[in-house]
Amino acid sequence: MPDEPIPERNGAYPALSPAAQALAARCEGRVNELARRMARQSFERLPGYGELPSDVKDVEIAATVRNGLRLFLRRVRDTQGRAGDYSLFRERAAQRADEGMPLHTLLRSHSTGIYVLWQALRDEATDGEEGALIELVDFLLRGHEAIIGAVAETYLDEQAALFAERREHHRSLVRRLLDGSLPPARAFEELGLEGPCLVVHLHMPRGQVTAASAVTDRRQVRRVQTVVDRALGTEAVSLLGADGGHVITPRRADDTDGVRACEELAARLRQICGDHVRLAGVTAATPQDVPAAARTATDIVRVARACGRPAGVHRMDEVLLEYHLSRHDESSDRIAALLDPVGDRPELIETLRAHLEHRHDRRGTARHLGLHPNTVDNRLARITELTGLDIASPRGNALALAALLLRGDAPR
Repeated sequence: MPDEPIPERNGAYPALSPAAQALAARCEGRVNELARRMARQSFERLPGYGELPSDVKDVEIAATVRNGLRLFLRRVRDTQGRAGDYSLFRERAAQRADEGMPLHTLLRSHSTGIYVLWQALRDEATDGEEGALIELVDFLLRGHEAIIGAVAETYLDEQAALFAERREHHRSLVRRLLDGSLPPARAFEELGLEGPCLVVHLHMPRGQVTAASAVTDRRQVRRVQTVVDRALGTEAVSLLGADGGHVITPRRADDTDGVRACEELAARLRQICGDHVRLAGVTAATPQDVPAAARTATDIVRVARACGRPAGVHRMDEVLLEYHLSRHDESSDRIAALLDPVGDRPELIETLRAHLEHRHDRRGTARHLGLHPNTVDNRLARITELTGLDIASPRGNALALAALLLRGDAPR
């Protein structure tokens, strides 16, 4: 990494006086002593520092301290030069982020080092060198600002990279858990999950996909992920895309059916995704139950969409008959084909769905679709004419509903 410029004030950085340079030079012989004192004594007061391995304190941290001391002394000799190479500070900051040292502890270690160096300069100063000492302290604090900035920037960049890597690893584990390519027990162990879980399926409608929308999609996924983390806690793991996905989270002891968690999540998601968010949650008693729970939650949302149910939290009990009718067997294809004559008429399919959802209330259907009631009547008559289904009869009503569910003609 190239040298970085010395921070300036008002466009200029005044040269240090010979007296200030001479005072600093007297500390050069104490570099190793000061490094040992900081690494083994001064830093011990910092939270968590004492838990670090001895080789980290005696080798890595001591070397970083020596580098900092020599960098300061070199800059004192040449104030018009470059600030020096900060690559070691950046490298150590990345290592501390990888090891999990809190940022506040890392920054406090640098500030503590500055204080110890100030003490050394103060101890070396004699009567009459007060002005030289003030020059050095001012110079020291200006340089410290640049170092702290480099350290914090590198630490946060590394932490963000590690978080993204960990998130992607979790996504891969969830994907393999749900598709059956990873044993559930092993997936739970690697994901840090245990005990009964709540498996949630989210659905968020997307507009037309374009090249420009790719950035919007990524931003939306990040926003949804943030909401999921805040609503369900950081223990939740997820596999999300622009149109939704799955979330697995430990089941709360006071919310055994997951209804409260789903409602809280839905309320938060509506604030960023609008009112068209749909979700369903199914509990899984063991890791082996998770894939089936995910499929069930997905089917509940699919059935609710196909039935024209309003967006929100969907529960199995609310779509129990429709869910049963949507199961596939040897008769499924023939039932689904009953609506083939109107398959290329989306306005007729939507009218049929709304009419069934509103329990054959033509005025309610008309209000929902923004149509005149006579238009609804005309469309229903056309459906009967083309398909032969008498929607007004119990049998025709059941067949039409089953055909809708088996076709999967759900609105976006």
